[in-house]
Amino acid sequence: MTRRHPIMTGFVEAFASGNLPVILILLSLVAGAVALWVTPREEEPQIVVPLADVLIQYPGGDAQEVERLVASRLERMLYQIDGVEYVYSMSRPGAAVVTVRFVVGEDREDSLVKLHNKLQQNMDSVTPGIAGWVVKSIEIDDVPIVNATLYSSRYDTHALYRVAEEVAGRLQHIPDSARISLHGGQPREVGVYLDPERLAGHGLSPDDVAGALQASNVQADAGGFDRLGGHVTVRAGGFLESTDDVRNLVVGVQGDRPVYLRDVAEVRDGPAEAVTYTRFSLGPASREHLLHLTTKGIPIEIYVFCTDQQWASYESIQAVDYSTDFPLIH
Repeated sequence: MTRRHPIMTGFVEAFASGNLPVILILLSLVAGAVALWVTPREEEPQIVVPLADVLIQYPGGDAQEVERLVASRLERMLYQIDGVEYVYSMSRPGAAVVTVRFVVGEDREDSLVKLHNKLQQNMDSVTPGIAGWVVKSIEIDDVPIVNATLYSSRYDTHALYRVAEEVAGRLQHIPDSARISLHGGQPREVGVYLDPERLAGHGLSPDDVAGALQASNVQADAGGFDRLGGHVTVRAGGFLESTDDVRNLVVGVQGDRPVYLRDVAEVRDGPAEAVTYTRFSLGPASREHLLHLTTKGIPIEIYVFCTDQQWASYESIQAVDYSTDFPLIH
């Protein structure tokens, strides 16, 4: 009597007694090694998203005219570029911003070259009246990761802005640091406030004063000559270096007598008008740290709100004696 074996038992016996298991094991090892070698081993893969802003100046046009004559036309033109996924714009009086976003994975340099070529090829068909445009590349990583707020109950926003400029310059030397921007505060400005009555009395107009300021704040090479075996470079003009230079600037002539800027205007050296305001709130991880700075031997204490890990970056700039003049800090 013949004894029958189940089909699965025979299959297992044939598989175990042959060379097939060894071959499959070797193939699995080879496939695993290839996968380990080829598969990217990156904790945070870099996503390439080519993105650029086109800033257009259209002086004199209101928002509707800028949108109809500039932004819409440019959108249709940029949509023709190969690889473009989205095009959207923002229009305001006198200017427009058109944002071009390419398909994820497109080469960034090739995409920007396509954008520049498209703009240059259509220079003859732009809307009359456009003063010019600027293309600014945007990186997907251009997002702030550290925010620091300078606060002081002793110094005003102008003084804090001057300190923030020095602090930003020092932080820029930290390895792997990117762009640093300042928000809020009042930067330094030399303001010229014209007096209409005195202008009229000297027979001048605001355009005359503006032209004199622009013409006087210029320096250029005027040539050179050889002397005693060396070369001497001659420079014409010079930049305005102080408030007194601005006050003593000649802006016109009346009756064979020079008219100085101080005769028709008031010149002030101080904070600019506030155009932005900044407010902040403290989160659970934020703490108040005291930043000790020194300018011309004068100690300054500034309160910085940040986390303990961020504070480690700021501690390296405390021992620096900032030589920049802060005229409004006493």
